[in-house]
Amino acid sequence: MYKVLIVDDDPTFCLMLKSFLGNKGFDVKEVFSAGSAVKAAGEQKFDIILTDLRLPDFDGIVLIDKLKKIAPGVPAILMTRYGDIRSAVTAIKSGAFDYITKPVNPDELLLTVNKALEKQKPDKLNEPGIRSETLPGSLNYLRGTSEPSLLVEQYISLVAPTDMSVIIQGESGTGKEYVARMIHLKSHRHSKPFVAVDCGALSNELAASELFGHTKGSFTDAHADKEGQFQQANGGTLFLDEIGNLSYENQLKLLRATQERKVRKIGGTKDVDVDVRIIVATNEDLSANVQKGSFREDLFHRLNEFKISVPPLRQRGEDILKFANYFLSMANQELGRNVNGFDKTAMEIILKHSWPGNIREIKNTIKRSVLLSTTGIITSRELPAEMLEKESSASDKDLKNTTDLKSLAESHEKATIANVLEQVHFNKTKAARLLNIDRKTLYNKMKLYGIEG
Repeated sequence: MYKVLIVDDDPTFCLMLKSFLGNKGFDVKEVFSAGSAVKAAGEQKFDIILTDLRLPDFDGIVLIDKLKKIAPGVPAILMTRYGDIRSAVTAIKSGAFDYITKPVNPDELLLTVNKALEKQKPDKLNEPGIRSETLPGSLNYLRGTSEPSLLVEQYISLVAPTDMSVIIQGESGTGKEYVARMIHLKSHRHSKPFVAVDCGALSNELAASELFGHTKGSFTDAHADKEGQFQQANGGTLFLDEIGNLSYENQLKLLRATQERKVRKIGGTKDVDVDVRIIVATNEDLSANVQKGSFREDLFHRLNEFKISVPPLRQRGEDILKFANYFLSMANQELGRNVNGFDKTAMEIILKHSWPGNIREIKNTIKRSVLLSTTGIITSRELPAEMLEKESSASDKDLKNTTDLKSLAESHEKATIANVLEQVHFNKTKAARLLNIDRKTLYNKMKLYGIEG
């Protein structure tokens, strides 16, 4: 049984955490000051320490520094309010495993505790309190410490406790679904479903059926009644990715559902009440699409109660090596390898690369490099060739006469597809349209040429 030390000067809060973690199979001891924590850590062994930032004698950052000497190797998690996130990042740089914001969400707490213990003691995953199969894979994600990353974390903590609709804007691969899941996890809806729908993958005909459901016989392939995603997400959160790809007709149906909190199945005659929080994501500027007439203005204003812009990786230089090392560790575990880091040249290339595919690209790049490494360290030889090549000339990037694949020689296809994808921020629907091919053909060609995204 894992032993947890809780350090907080609020006895009621300590009792709540002790009860929650105790029910999950942990052995919990609580103390109410930093000095008491130092004494407790010196008298017995703990597997993890949860400490508040603000303590009556000295703060949690100083405590963590002291505990590193008294209990080396024991992960410490800092608990802080969102206004003190900058201090929490300082704590991480000083040796804390992670931080969580107050008011503490039980699911987020358990997720963070499990991650810390899994990293420290992977051989004890079957002990009480460790239920790795319940941890959402998409949340296995390293928080950044750059200024843009901190701002996103603050916005998540600020908007999560509300029921406001949220637009998450950012390039493909920046982690928009992670942001949506964290908002859900920190909200009062955390125990209800989180349902994600990729609007870019739905045809106009299927979108209404997928979102709102249908009755048997309502159209040719409707062989049975189907419950839509709105009903499946009832009480929880509905995440609509690539919202800009919804047709104008389906945008109108979505507007009605969000305003009236009712849905009607295709072919149905009765409205069904739903209580769903809407979070949408886009790699486009929806306000510009409103001006162009491709997105309904009334729906935009209904969804735009709060907006979070997720910055591309190239604007988060402080995070690049942090992510690279994190994905290196993950790849070692997944592939059963023991690659110890990057040589100087590889590190310089990684830092200079523009990462158009963002976090998704760096994850795939590092995993591939770990697989190729034969020396126990990643060198430039293991990095993709395109990272080593000079930047393409402006003529190569000019899309004006190179967006119809039928008119191009096979030798130019890979470069053209890559250029178009980068220009449209890896929006597959737009890229396929520009290339004059369907989405399936685009996916096949990307797989053929090894284009990530």
